[in-house]
Parts: sequence; C-alpha cells; structure tokens
Amino acid sequence: MENIINRKRALDIISHFHSSKVLIVGDIMVDQFIWGKVSRISPEAPVPVVKVTSESLLLGGCANVLNNVFSMGGKVAVSGIVGSDDMGSWLISKLRKMNIDTAGIIVEHERPTIVKTRVVAHSQQVVRFDREDKNPVSRDSLQGIIEYIKSMKDGLGAVVISDYNKGVFSEELIRGIREITLERGIILCIDPKQSDFSLYSGCDLITPNHQEMERALGMELKNDDDITNGGRALIRKFDFGALLVTRGEEGMSLFENDGRVTHIPTVARDVFDVTGAGDTVIGVFALCVAAGATFREASALANHAAGIAVGKVGTAPVYQDELKKRYEQANLS
Repeated sequence: MENIINRKRALDIISHFHSSKVLIVGDIMVDQFIWGKVSRISPEAPVPVVKVTSESLLLGGCANVLNNVFSMGGKVAVSGIVGSDDMGSWLISKLRKMNIDTAGIIVEHERPTIVKTRVVAHSQQVVRFDREDKNPVSRDSLQGIIEYIKSMKDGLGAVVISDYNKGVFSEELIRGIREITLERGIILCIDPKQSDFSLYSGCDLITPNHQEMERALGMELKNDDDITNGGRALIRKFDFGALLVTRGEEGMSLFENDGRVTHIPTVARDVFDVTGAGDTVIGVFALCVAAGATFREASALANHAAGIAVGKVGTAPVYQDELKKRYEQANLS
C-alpha cells in the first residue's frame, strides 16, 4: 500500500496542534480503576479474591476524547452533563487544574455522574460495574449545551460528538449542533453508539467500529468485500462526508463520499488493553483536521495514535511526543 502521509507532512501537521481547537460534546464519565493481585479463590463462591493495592480515577467517556486532544497539545473545550456528587466535583476540579473551561459542563441534581469501575489484577480486567442513569437529560440541559456552543468564539476547527448512548444525545440536540457547525464551516465528527445512524445524517465524519457498523446495517460483515459494500451503502443512505471504520487487528477503513476507499493496516506493536482506543482515534482525527490535514492524512495519524493507545493498560491518553517519535523513527520518506 502507498504511504498515505510521509514523515515531513505528518510532523508538519503535528506542529500545528498547539494552535488548533476542538470542542468535545458528549457523555462525560469517570473511569475508576481498582488495581490488585489474585492469589486465591473465594471460599464463598468460585470467584477470585482481589487484594487491592491501589486505586485511580481517570477522565472517561467524552472526557477521555478531550484528554487525548489535550495530551496532543491541542486547544480543547468540553460540554456535557455531570451529577451534583463527589465524582462530578472531582471531574470539574480535574478539568480546571488542566486550565480547561468548564462553563459548558451542566450539573443535573437528580442525575449521578457516570462512573465505570474496573477491577484489574495482573494487568487483566476481572470485572467492571457501572453507575449511571440512561434516561434522557432535561430539556434545560440540552438547551444549555446548545447555548454554550453558540457562545463560543470563532476559531473552532472541529466539533466531536462522543455519543455513548447514556441519555445526552437526541435528534434535536444533534440537529442543533449540526446547524451551528454548518453555519460556521466547522467539521463535525461523530463517534456513534446508537444503532440508528439516521440520527447522525449529514455529519462530516462518523467513526463506528466493526460491530457498530454491523448493527447499523442489520447484517454480519464477514470479509473485506462486505465492509466495502456496507461502508458505501452507509455513506449513500445517510449523506456522510466520510466514514472511518475501526476494525481492531485489521486496522481501519476510510470511506469518502467521492467513492474513494482507503484501507489502513494496523500499526499496533503490542496490544494490552483496547479501553478508550476509539476515543483516541476520533480525538486525534479531529485535531488533525483542525490542524489542516485531509481526512486520509488524519486517518493515518489517528491509526498510529491508536496503535500506541492499545499498548497501554487502562484509559490512557497518547502524548504528542509519542506520536512524533513514531514518525521520526518510521521508515517513511
């Protein structure tokens, strides 16, 4: 396969990250990790006993997308919902310490902050439990998100809708965001979790994984031909500007509305944990586009970033220096 982007061009795009701004809108979460060791099975039930050695709180959901843009050196803003609880307070405090504006974060008093707790022993996830309320957020909250986006000054290069299907996104909200981005000429990227892709019609880029694509099509995708035909069908049906399918060990496939299809092989060297890899892809893609990259160039850079992300345990961002190092050492002319 031909090189989509050479070293010089990649490093040039990365050098513009610091002046490029991305707004992340979506389901804000806390990823809680409980780390430990297993040396015996419980006498009460056939389950491992985890001796806890440490705990950590990390930015999750759309806040992990934000964290990847931030770690890449980009300018970033965020809008979403948290609860009036300790985890919500921790999130807002964490973002303020990063000097990120929290005016777009709306507190709902009757709704808990979403927390995903993972118990990890010997680098393997033992169990995960979620605390969440998936009912639709209030109309006032939706209006608050729209008003925040409208209030933002010019300079946004891209908007990311990070939809985890936790109650934030409705057809009304997505339509409202689309109207703003169209009016201002801003690229709109969507990471979908809802199977009905009509909600996302007309967006500039959508990034389903293989399984999400199958659900949207209502069919199993068994080979490359199925992926190609399915991708083209989704582009036509929902008027997407482009579709970037993340395919795990098979890499990615980019479909553009001019009919061009680009298959990008994986560059992952080691795979320890795929948690948050999709967040890395859409965050880095959006930042690259905001920095002047084409969709193909942004896909190639996002693919390298994802290859770094899956080599880490837990919800871990990828840093600009790590991505630069990949290209500085790569055999690309």
